[in-house]
Amino acid sequence: MATTAAAVWGRAEQQDFRARVRGCLLGGALGDALGAGAEGRGLAELRETHGPDGLTEPAPAFGRRGAVTAATQMTLFTVDGLIRAQVRRDTGAWHPPTDIHRAHLRWAATQRDWGPDERRKDNGWLAHEEWLYTRRNPPRACLTGLGDERLGTLDNPKNPEAADSGALFRSAPFGLLVGWEPQLVCQLAVECAAQTHGAPAARLAAGAFAVVVHGLARGGSVETAVERALEQLAARADHEPVTEALGRALGAVREGAPDPERVAALGAAGDRAEGQLAAAVYCALVGEDVRHGLRLAVNHDGPSAVTGALTGALLGALHGETALPPAWLAELEGRATVLELADDFSMEMTQGAALHGPTESSPGWLARYPRA
Repeated sequence: MATTAAAVWGRAEQQDFRARVRGCLLGGALGDALGAGAEGRGLAELRETHGPDGLTEPAPAFGRRGAVTAATQMTLFTVDGLIRAQVRRDTGAWHPPTDIHRAHLRWAATQRDWGPDERRKDNGWLAHEEWLYTRRNPPRACLTGLGDERLGTLDNPKNPEAADSGALFRSAPFGLLVGWEPQLVCQLAVECAAQTHGAPAARLAAGAFAVVVHGLARGGSVETAVERALEQLAARADHEPVTEALGRALGAVREGAPDPERVAALGAAGDRAEGQLAAAVYCALVGEDVRHGLRLAVNHDGPSAVTGALTGALLGALHGETALPPAWLAELEGRATVLELADDFSMEMTQGAALHGPTESSPGWLARYPRA
């Protein structure tokens, strides 16, 4: 898989890119955390407990406010895998799906081990973050798909019937590859989705989501980014469920004032990938700001953390980190880790040549992101 030639990054471009990367990753984590406080409670209970507007501020989940779920955990390991792919490219090895798979296997280890394995020199720094070693509602297909080391592929995917959002919610980082063309971003996301989810709609929804993030990270509007995603889907077999879901999201904008019932009707009330994608796109389209968009995303009877994480990633990539609610950020679990990884990703993508090469590399960088 080839990429386009690296762009020449000026200082302003680097700063804008870093703000969008931070916004995407922190925004996704904020939406995840807000949704975790609503998970499993249903819209009627949320309104009864919190008032007619439902949940409007972070509520405790997993014993604290600001706790994140597997959606954020897996997204962070996706970023780690993308950085590793760039670093390993110096060796002549270039197959990003393999590096993403290895990264997600490291995530799978956090779901079964008590803590970091100090004997493993290939773990890098992220897999040594102790707070990640806890189960936070991981989808079954993610656990079983990563239960052995076989790489799922488009021709032979893991879990052929899995149609939930487990591959979708970890796919935002593919869209942050702004130097790639949209068709390559889509292809990478689809290939990596097949490592745990084999249903065509689950894989194509992940590809479409990555392309929408890609358009936003490049400075485009939500509408333009969705149209670009529809273009990428059109040539792929079995695209109709995802294409129709995105079409419904675009159409719903013109159907009246946004409310939880409309979000649920788009697919937020269930855990099918295309419905969650449609609901998140709609919330990003109609959200007056990040708070409004995330509140709209999590108040329904379905998997609120998923809808929140997807919506937060979109709004964060669109507006950048400074648009995120500071009081929510102050309580966000793992914020320092998310920021550190976001900045490492930004540095790798804009200044990677100064960090490593075929003949000379920064020892500190290779310790963080081993080539093994």
